[in-house]
Amino acid sequence: MKEYTTDRLRNVAFVGHQGSGKTTLVEALLYNTGAINRMGRIEDKNTVSDWDDEEKERGLSLSTSLIPVEFEDNKINILDTPGYTDFLGDVKNAIRVADSVLVVVDAVSGVEVGTEIAWEYAEAYQQPIIVAINKLDRENSSYEKTMDSLRQSFPEYKFIPVMLPIGQEQNFSGVINLLTMKAYYGPGKDRSDLPAELADAADAARKVLVEAAAEADDEFIEKYFNTGELTNDEIRDGMRKAARDAYLKTVPVFVMSGAKNIGTVPLMEAMVVYVAPPSERRVQVTNPAGETTFLYAPQSDGGPTAAYVFKMSNDKFVGTLNYFRIFSGSISANGTYYNATRAQDERFTSLMTMRGKEQIPAQVLHAGDMGVVAKLNHTKTGDTISARDNALQITRPTYPDPLYMVAVTPKTQGDSAKMGQMLTSLCEADPTLRWRQDADVKQTILEGLGEAHVGVAISRAAKLGVNLETAVPKVPYREAVTKKGSATYRHKKQTGGAGQFAEVSLHVEPYAEAAYLFDWDVFGGAVSRSFEPSIDKGIQSVLGNGVIAGYPVVNVKATVFDGKEHPVDSKDIAFQVAGREAFKEAFVAGAPVLMEPIMHVEVTVPESMMGDVLGDMNSRRARVQGMDTEGPRSVVTAQVPLAEMMRYGSVLRSMTGGRGIYTMRFDHYDTVPAHVSKPIIEHHKAMAHGNSDS
Repeated sequence: MKEYTTDRLRNVAFVGHQGSGKTTLVEALLYNTGAINRMGRIEDKNTVSDWDDEEKERGLSLSTSLIPVEFEDNKINILDTPGYTDFLGDVKNAIRVADSVLVVVDAVSGVEVGTEIAWEYAEAYQQPIIVAINKLDRENSSYEKTMDSLRQSFPEYKFIPVMLPIGQEQNFSGVINLLTMKAYYGPGKDRSDLPAELADAADAARKVLVEAAAEADDEFIEKYFNTGELTNDEIRDGMRKAARDAYLKTVPVFVMSGAKNIGTVPLMEAMVVYVAPPSERRVQVTNPAGETTFLYAPQSDGGPTAAYVFKMSNDKFVGTLNYFRIFSGSISANGTYYNATRAQDERFTSLMTMRGKEQIPAQVLHAGDMGVVAKLNHTKTGDTISARDNALQITRPTYPDPLYMVAVTPKTQGDSAKMGQMLTSLCEADPTLRWRQDADVKQTILEGLGEAHVGVAISRAAKLGVNLETAVPKVPYREAVTKKGSATYRHKKQTGGAGQFAEVSLHVEPYAEAAYLFDWDVFGGAVSRSFEPSIDKGIQSVLGNGVIAGYPVVNVKATVFDGKEHPVDSKDIAFQVAGREAFKEAFVAGAPVLMEPIMHVEVTVPESMMGDVLGDMNSRRARVQGMDTEGPRSVVTAQVPLAEMMRYGSVLRSMTGGRGIYTMRFDHYDTVPAHVSKPIIEHHKAMAHGNSDS
């Protein structure tokens, strides 16, 4: 691959709902430019983007692929992102490093939840948006309905057709270029005259295009008011300005079929015109003084080095691969650069670019380009590569909270030794994965955005030599008292020699200010103050394992108010035992309850599915907080026990055909209803009894 300077580079993130045809569209672009001699198909497991074995097996994109396309002496770095909502972290990172976002919309389904999420991310990073209406060759596809869907979903945007379809469904055969008023048929670049029956529609659409171009430039709009027309060059320049400025909210719309390779050549031409070169990008950074500022345009090789690592992957032959976007400066093979995030120098020995899994060596990459480097020692996803004397850090995205969790255990002793390191490595590569040791339930928990997301992580661990077994995590219940309870316990033991004696009287009561408070209220010297730490230690030995169901005790105050001691037989261990057992008895007398984590949940679904979601929520002991309408979608806000949400993602996907999404975060702890807590407590007692029998 030849070397491309900043002005000849374009960076575009292809985003959209699962199944909108992004990967197939990329195949068409590669075929049109000669990079491949035959278009692959997802069904045949031979596309350039979905090259990973797991992607082939599942038939969907699981991570962002970097696909450079060379077209008319330009390099278009396409980031083919996953459409499956489990992998939104990849989508967010791709949008972060692109210079424009191409939203691919299925002409059969119209705007879907994945479309809206990607759009929201593009808005958050003030990225210009282009729309590609794909799959116009499919049965029940409709250009008009898809345009209506876009306008209803994003009413503040102006959707300006640049192309019109010729024919529909199985008769879709080409596109009309509204700028040149010529027709493109099939996959070729040859232009023909317009079909006579579409002339009026093309004239009307061209008028809308001209007006949008005029509005982007004061001189153009003045000329348009005076003459009613603009030249083709002026229309192109006006639309270029409109499309490159996210604040104008003007969205050029293209029509195509990626599978039939119709309308794809005009799309490549448009990406060169409508996507701004990387030199025009402004990027937020933290400077060496710790201040948030910007690297302002124009960006160039002569600017300060600033490259953002947006992806990590592991290649069994090459090792770890770090994908990066250069925002400013240039990067050369065999150069030494500074990881400002980790405060470590890194040697870039093998610099390359990637086309799917194909590694293409590079000697130098210029400002705005994207590349890959192998075998860095310290660099992780989200890190910034800079110069040691100007250690800039590019602002990282914020990622969605986990929605799905599993308890992981190693299959063998050898896996046990490597499990922690492997989980850390997976989470460093993918910031939407998290792992932790949950002391409350004594399990290792791996969290992600969904079942597929976590499943892929487990599969990758296995391929790297660490085999993990998964299970549904235990719910981190807690135990608490609801009223004051008192008890006295005497510990007396004679063994023939020195005996043990201690008597402790205490009461427990609810205490909201802290998890545990110990108080001493003994008068008259019934128990020496020297035994206070022993009693406290005995009580604390109970807190972690609970009294009624084996869960940690919280929000309790224990007050020792009386007791007895023996001048010879009273000792530390005796008062530990007496304190422990008195606390247990007082706790039972305090009307104990189980407490469970309550999650704040927001579910977004098509309006027609609202009733199904509400019915399901009610079966999950949810407290619905509100219902709102956002365009054609409804949002249900509820507080739901975590125990009822463990596998909700799979249920929602099944219930809505993949059209529903949800967010979830911890809100508070609340009392478990008696009919729910009773079997949990009884199960614990049965297990404890069984263990004591054995």
